[in-house]
Amino acid sequence: MSRRFGRRTSAPDELAPAAESVAPKPHSRSQGWRRLFVGNRVIWVMATVAIVALVAGLGLGQLIVSPGQAAADADAPAAGLITVPIENRTLANDVTMRGDATYADSVEVSIETGELAGPPIVTGQVPEVAAIFDTASIALEVTGRPVIVLPGDLPVYRTLRVGVSGPDVLQLKQGLSVAGIDAGALDSDVFDAQTASAVTALYAKVGYPAPTGGSEVAGAVSGAEAGVSSAQASVDSANNALATAQGAASNVDVVEQGNLVRSAERALASARADGTPNEIADAAEAVTLAVARRVQALAPRDSSAETAAVTAAKAELTRAGETLSDARDGALAYLPAGEVLYLPGLPRRVDEISVKRGSSITGPVMRVSGATLVISGSATASDAALLEVGAPAILAMPDGDQGATITSILPAEPASGAATSSAPASGRFTVLFAPDALTDEQIQAVQGSNVRVRIPVSSTEGEVLAVPLAALTAGPGGESRVEFDPGEGAETVLVEVTTGLAAEGFVEITAVDGSLAVGDLVVVGR
Repeated sequence: MSRRFGRRTSAPDELAPAAESVAPKPHSRSQGWRRLFVGNRVIWVMATVAIVALVAGLGLGQLIVSPGQAAADADAPAAGLITVPIENRTLANDVTMRGDATYADSVEVSIETGELAGPPIVTGQVPEVAAIFDTASIALEVTGRPVIVLPGDLPVYRTLRVGVSGPDVLQLKQGLSVAGIDAGALDSDVFDAQTASAVTALYAKVGYPAPTGGSEVAGAVSGAEAGVSSAQASVDSANNALATAQGAASNVDVVEQGNLVRSAERALASARADGTPNEIADAAEAVTLAVARRVQALAPRDSSAETAAVTAAKAELTRAGETLSDARDGALAYLPAGEVLYLPGLPRRVDEISVKRGSSITGPVMRVSGATLVISGSATASDAALLEVGAPAILAMPDGDQGATITSILPAEPASGAATSSAPASGRFTVLFAPDALTDEQIQAVQGSNVRVRIPVSSTEGEVLAVPLAALTAGPGGESRVEFDPGEGAETVLVEVTTGLAAEGFVEITAVDGSLAVGDLVVVGR
């Protein structure tokens, strides 16, 4: 037992050598700690950071509370009203759409050259791009003659001269009228002398001589006039012959025949007084013969031959007159097919030129479009029903808002089976806008682009009292009400109102008793 639990003692001389062998050298413990720290510096830094992070996490964990915990720990808020002030504002309902900015109705222009005797050479009056064509403008000069612009839709297909008729003549007359020239009755489709005179005035207006028949036609007129004069002389001669044939007997013939009759009667009277029966019979026969001769001598002559001659002479005079009229008509001004260009929707803007001076025309000579910029938008039937021609619109231009006017509202995509001009609700409408006066810079900036168009369709006249739609409630009789909050803990009051325009989430109101004003609070929720 003493060996297991007791301390073994040894003699001093036995321990001395061992102690001497294991005894540390001076400062050996501090050097060991230093070696431990220097050799494991990274481990010590990481350990230190970990301890600091642990301590910080424990501290923050005591301060941070999760939303769920916060909600669980919080007391329920006291119930309250959600109120907004009554505003003074202008309300407006708008129809908004996108529109393409273009020059309308771009078309290629061709000129009729089939009646020209030689090649169709451009000799002058070549317009520049962006030039504007209006009524009586010169589109081009071909072989020294003008091509005059007039309003119209019907293409040129023939030369117009005195005597022809048709819709193209009616179009010419209407175009001349637009140019300020009287062409005669605008409901007549006949090219007459008045129309020819108007054509002469048109050419004078543009500074060119009117086309006529020239010296050849003038010679024909002179020949026809001579023919009329000759036919008139024949008629006069025939009339004289007829008058002679149908003339009454002379006074001498009348007296002579009367004397013969009376002499025979006296002889008969003498025979009856003194003569024998035979003498009386002879005297009576002599009287009968004298009377018959007087009748024959004084009777009208047969003038049928002379009458026939007069009829023939007059017919010749009529033919000569018609020939003269035709010749004179041929000498009047006419409109060659190659000297007029009809364009609808004048004025027009020149977009492209395909010819130059000295070149020969072989196809279209230019391209033109509407002279004014047009904004074309598309609207649903429900939106189109709110619009009307002439209504103002606002264009969002690159340099700010620009005014415009609705010029046309036409069905674009009527629903299947729709045959009327008013498209059903499923169709769409094309809406055209004419911008107010634009500068050249604005036109260049917006041409070919897509712009935003806003059309005010209803608005209040100035500022009105307005509240959010959520502030309105319905009363037991269907009347509209708002709940007025006087504030300072006072109870709310239901105020009956009349409503006006609703727009932009607000509605116009007017208190029936006049008790509401700008800034008063109304309840929109609880």
